[in-house]
Amino acid sequence: MDGTLAETAAPAFSTLGGLRFSKGHGTGNDFVLVADPEGVHTITPGQVAGLCDRHRGIGGDGLIRAVPSRLLPEGRELLAASPNAEWFMDYRNGDGSLSEMCGNGVRVFVHFLRAEGLVDLPDGGALTIGTRAGVKTVVRTGDDYAVDMGRWEFIFPGEATAKAMDSLVTAEGLEVPRPALSVSMGNPHTVVALAELSELAGTKLFTAPAVEPVPANGTNVEFVVPAEPLVHDGVGSITMRVHERGVGETQSCGTGACAAAVAIRHWAGAGAPDSWRVHVPGGVVGVKFFSGPGGHEHVELSGPAVIVASGTLS
Repeated sequence: MDGTLAETAAPAFSTLGGLRFSKGHGTGNDFVLVADPEGVHTITPGQVAGLCDRHRGIGGDGLIRAVPSRLLPEGRELLAASPNAEWFMDYRNGDGSLSEMCGNGVRVFVHFLRAEGLVDLPDGGALTIGTRAGVKTVVRTGDDYAVDMGRWEFIFPGEATAKAMDSLVTAEGLEVPRPALSVSMGNPHTVVALAELSELAGTKLFTAPAVEPVPANGTNVEFVVPAEPLVHDGVGSITMRVHERGVGETQSCGTGACAAAVAIRHWAGAGAPDSWRVHVPGGVVGVKFFSGPGGHEHVELSGPAVIVASGTLS
């Protein structure tokens, strides 16, 4: 083989030989996980993309590096107010770009810390961790984890309050642009309601939907079908697919499930429940609304986390 071609074909992460990793997922939203207790591993965006490549790498929707908060500037800033946030979830999207947070990733991150022996978290115990979307508290509930995702907010609050919609989304498979609502869960989401499951199945998410206006840092886009009836035994139910910025369509998105529940609950109006089941291609997650510090409404995300393999890069 020509030497230049061979160099081009070499994996982008070839200089990371000997690095230990694990592969995990939360309802099909999957991640490459690396423990870095000394803060010595610098993984470039190109190497992240190589590791997350499903044909030439390990494969994943993103990469999570577990690093002590004190070793990162953004972690030290969080420690000033939350000294218990010993570990920081350094998260990258599958294309190598930085991301503020990932709801499924937080659960897998904590499960990974347990599996690596880095934390001791008994059933019912709580762990505080740092993320680029602030401090998150994770409670172990048997084999599952529940995460206080913090406050939700409308990205365009004036439009959302006045019209219940603030943007238009165009996607392949939908004949006309659809109205949508943009919600921040520490990262941006734009939620579109569809009428039928067949319409949801026919929406093509190979390419990113077009959003107008698009939030400043881009957005994840959720397409949601409310159940009929919407509420059963006091719990709302919706089905969702998602295109994540920097990744593409994923089997699940934790912050997206929260944003979808926020939007559908907002549209449903007075009397809408505080507890929701969100069905995604990778399974089911729970979303619950509750009054947080200062009277601000918070969102809790609950669901499973699984480590499927561990190994060492050759």
